[in-house]
Amino acid sequence: MRNISEKQRVVIKLGTSTLAHKTGKLNIRRMKNLVQAIADLHNSGKDVIIVSSGAQGLGTGKLGLREKPTDIRMKQAVAAIGQCELMHIYDNMFEKYSVTVAQILLTKMIIDNESHCQNFRNTVESLLQLGVIPIINENDAIAIEELELEIGENDSLSALVATLAGADLLLILSDIDCLYDDDPRSNPNAKPIYVVDKITPEIEQAAGGAGTHLGTGGMSTKINAAKIACGAGIDMVIMNGHDPDLLYDLFEDKEIGTIFKADRK
Repeated sequence: MRNISEKQRVVIKLGTSTLAHKTGKLNIRRMKNLVQAIADLHNSGKDVIIVSSGAQGLGTGKLGLREKPTDIRMKQAVAAIGQCELMHIYDNMFEKYSVTVAQILLTKMIIDNESHCQNFRNTVESLLQLGVIPIINENDAIAIEELELEIGENDSLSALVATLAGADLLLILSDIDCLYDDDPRSNPNAKPIYVVDKITPEIEQAAGGAGTHLGTGGMSTKINAAKIACGAGIDMVIMNGHDPDLLYDLFEDKEIGTIFKADRK
């Protein structure tokens, strides 16, 4: 039994491949459905925190570029444009359900500094007490180190946020149904793995490599996120975000996606 329905504080990571078309422009229909499902989850009494990718992807699409730039300065400029667009969209969409959202932008310097981490915790707690959904992203416009090293993929960031915020579930929405024992895009005989009790070398090998041309994360970055979350005592689920209605099934304890079980100390 997964007992997802019993989870109270949930961090939901939305990836670029979930939020945007392959062109980089917003998938309006899917995002509307996602916002509706998340607002409903919020209205049910759950503490919901969103970690959202999409700033660079949306900025790329808004500028009419085919792919995200590789130059650091251009990456920063595109991220600044996209982040503005992203929060404007979230604010408008959640407002329809009388849900207020707030933006928090993080950098590695903040995460590595304990006093800054405490300020982050305090802010998140206050927002949740006010009935607000915090929407968190990396501050790509100034976070040079993350952009250079690609530490900034938001799978790991979402796991760090879940740890700092005291969540009991990290939910990563992606463009794949679950973890497989091989890449299902190249191997039609790949078998799904629905439960991971422990991350073994075999699990890491099954995770493979990179993601889409608009995102930065692949399944391997999700395994890294699982290590962080599970090591902090937090269950993590990877599921397909292309059908937002599956969120309802997940919180009715149906077998959706892959669950990585938290380390029990």
